[in-house]
Amino acid sequence: MGNEDGSIWIVHNGEIYNYVEIRKELERIGHRFITQTDTEVILHAYEEWGIECLRRFNGMWAFAIIDLKAKRLFCSRDRAGVKPFYYLDDGKKFCFASEIKALLLMDGFSIEPNDPILADYLFSGMVDHTAETFFKNIYQLRPGDYLLFEDNKLTIRSYWDIEAKEVRYPREDDYSERFYDLLQDSVRLRLRSDVPIGSCLSGGIDSSTIVCLANKLMFDGQHIDPRLVGERQKTFSSCFEDTAYDERNFIEKVIAKTGAEKNYVFPEPKTLFGELTRLIWHQDEPFSSMTVYAHWNVMRLAQERVVKVLLNGQGADELLAGYMPSFYFMMKGVLKEFDFSRFIKEMVGLVKYHGNELKQFIPGMLIAIAPMWAKPSVREFIKKDIGWSTEGLRKRYLRNTPETQKFTEDLNNYLYQVYRYAILPGLLHYEDRNSMAFSIETRLPFLDYRLVEYAFALPLDQKIKGGVTKVVLRNAMKNILPEEVRNRKDKMGFVTPEGIWFRTLLKGQIRDLISSKSFAERGYFNVNEVKKSFEEHCKGKINISPIIWRWVNLELWFRTFIDQEPSSHVWEKNGN
Repeated sequence: MGNEDGSIWIVHNGEIYNYVEIRKELERIGHRFITQTDTEVILHAYEEWGIECLRRFNGMWAFAIIDLKAKRLFCSRDRAGVKPFYYLDDGKKFCFASEIKALLLMDGFSIEPNDPILADYLFSGMVDHTAETFFKNIYQLRPGDYLLFEDNKLTIRSYWDIEAKEVRYPREDDYSERFYDLLQDSVRLRLRSDVPIGSCLSGGIDSSTIVCLANKLMFDGQHIDPRLVGERQKTFSSCFEDTAYDERNFIEKVIAKTGAEKNYVFPEPKTLFGELTRLIWHQDEPFSSMTVYAHWNVMRLAQERVVKVLLNGQGADELLAGYMPSFYFMMKGVLKEFDFSRFIKEMVGLVKYHGNELKQFIPGMLIAIAPMWAKPSVREFIKKDIGWSTEGLRKRYLRNTPETQKFTEDLNNYLYQVYRYAILPGLLHYEDRNSMAFSIETRLPFLDYRLVEYAFALPLDQKIKGGVTKVVLRNAMKNILPEEVRNRKDKMGFVTPEGIWFRTLLKGQIRDLISSKSFAERGYFNVNEVKKSFEEHCKGKINISPIIWRWVNLELWFRTFIDQEPSSHVWEKNGN
């Protein structure tokens, strides 16, 4: 899209949720619009405020603006990194795209694996934690950054980050009331749509919160055309017949509370390998767990039900201490302050609500309190799970991601790390690629930047208290969520019983893969140790399903993108 005189042009992927409000402000200033799109709002906002326009946007985006008068290319990615932006710059040409596979087709580009990133993935499961990708010389614009290309010079700067601030209210209820207002407004903005809309529902507190809040707004006659919803909100869930991995008990509570329509899908291991090539093709890079496969099935089901926009609960765990390691870093801070009374209270709560996970506590605490220089050795000593790698890979690339020291609180430093680098970027990667593979747009209310900034400013006991996580969210959802869901202390999400599958129905296919010539020749694996570890897993002596998955996923990624086997979906330059 171009502006009136053709001096500024934009390509844009995403949604500016508050475009209506920005448009009204621009119209008061004197701007005139010829469409009803948010893309035109970005153009006029850039005309009026230049690069500072980014601070006014609330949404998810990746865009590039060419300003012919200023002789400038201006590119940006949203604060959380929901939408992707990849680029390569070889000194002769600058290329960018929403998918890596588009850049692989550039003339003269040599497709090579990026070994340091591959090693990070194999050793720790980390993805999307740096500007580098699994492909050498292809980079991604980091969340909250913008890029300028002018005077033959490439410059990357940050326009947003989470700052160390603190909120203090006189009443306990003030925290949850403010949280509720921000989250409800975030959902309200993300209901702006001109296509059918629904929600993902895992049965956990995060997605259930979104379903319940959206339900109130969808049918109040003010926020969405009822024709885009139908008589009931449509929800989509991944389920399993094995009750250890099934959350229908909680899902049904939410359905009863809201009257929403339930849609269930049951991922099957027998179809996994048949679909993996296509799934890896759409993901562009290896991914860290088989949860992605469950999510893939949910997106396909939503497409079959002709839903084009889905709300989802990603981000709440990173903001509100939803992961088990949050306890380690909270306890670390408590011990540093010699607050033994709180330490005892938290330990009592931990035993009460998370007793089945206590075996992780001492190793987790040791890793959390170890100095940075010692962390790799401590982790290796405790886990003893990298013998499958070659000595060369360990010596050259085994490393520890630098810890954040942005906040005075250890817990907030950990949450910042998982939000910006360690976990959330990878989750958003698969969320976007899976949904777009089925022409669905997912919207994530917990990632509204106003809510993110507020969550990081909260007192720590609004996140963890007495062994309970997400305290402020639980308080905010009183009388809105079913109590059985609001008081859940366990966490699942769209999980898969991969450990069992690897021991049974997928055992033969995995044996064939790790016994293949190509797997042995990669140079990353001590094949004998890989086979030994896999057999011990199959016998139930150990459970290393996440590591096994990384072996499998990386090998299939190599075959798809590096080897470019005929069975893969990689485009030929003269293809379609």
